[in-house]
Amino acid sequence: MARITASVYTSHVPAIGAAIDLGKTHEPYWQPLFAGYEFSKQWLREHTPDVVFLVYNDHATAFSLELIPTFAIGTAAEFPIADEGWGPRPVPPVIGHPELASHIAQSVIQEDFDLTIVNKMAVDHGLTVPLSLMCGQPQAWPFKVIPFAVNVVQYPVPSGRRCFALGQAIRRAIESFDDDLNVQIWGTGGMSHQLQGPRAGLINREWDNRFLDRLIDDPAALAEVPHIEYVREAGSEGIELVMWLIARGAMADVAGGPKPRVAHRFYHVPASNTAVGHLILENAA
Repeated sequence: MARITASVYTSHVPAIGAAIDLGKTHEPYWQPLFAGYEFSKQWLREHTPDVVFLVYNDHATAFSLELIPTFAIGTAAEFPIADEGWGPRPVPPVIGHPELASHIAQSVIQEDFDLTIVNKMAVDHGLTVPLSLMCGQPQAWPFKVIPFAVNVVQYPVPSGRRCFALGQAIRRAIESFDDDLNVQIWGTGGMSHQLQGPRAGLINREWDNRFLDRLIDDPAALAEVPHIEYVREAGSEGIELVMWLIARGAMADVAGGPKPRVAHRFYHVPASNTAVGHLILENAA
């Protein structure tokens, strides 16, 4: 059967993608950030999955204020790179896994989670920046990707509790797939940042690091944190962190298995005007 072997968590700041694409990764401003992902790139080379289920949010490219799905799963064979106003990023197209994606959709919808099924979708920096941070600049991504878009842009957005429960349903779906696949689940976005208003530029190091502690040690309690705490403590865009709870909910310990191993943890500020968090958790073999 298919199995989830690890979860990866990372910010997806668009300026990070620009720094990679423009060859600025060794500049003094950017070098400390990219140094935090050197371990991760080597780790991924040694633990390359067959499929990554990648949780992210769309930034008004595939969707708009005219159509806002709360949860959308990409079931296509290929996903082109979106033009976000300055041309598509110079990265490979994303190759999907329609069979596993369709199976997950069937299983999760039968567990009463209402997913939007998307058969044609361009993917933006929310998905491509994590791939670049973990994979570098390959000619082709080394695994297939199932994009899973979550609305954390237009209220109402899903609760942490709902996201955590959805991660558990996704794990059950993956484990019921007959093919022998090594699957990783990635949660992206955040950490603390606010892009507008009188608190623009807000970064809360203490809260961010406490979030990482709780994500590792007590995700069920973290899932109960209300939206207002995210907004108050992590800024208006900090709500993106509920997407990390989908990935955490899919780990084995949530279903009574052993606690995951922390393979890597990294935190850096700032990247543009955002706090960058990163974590790799491995399920026990």
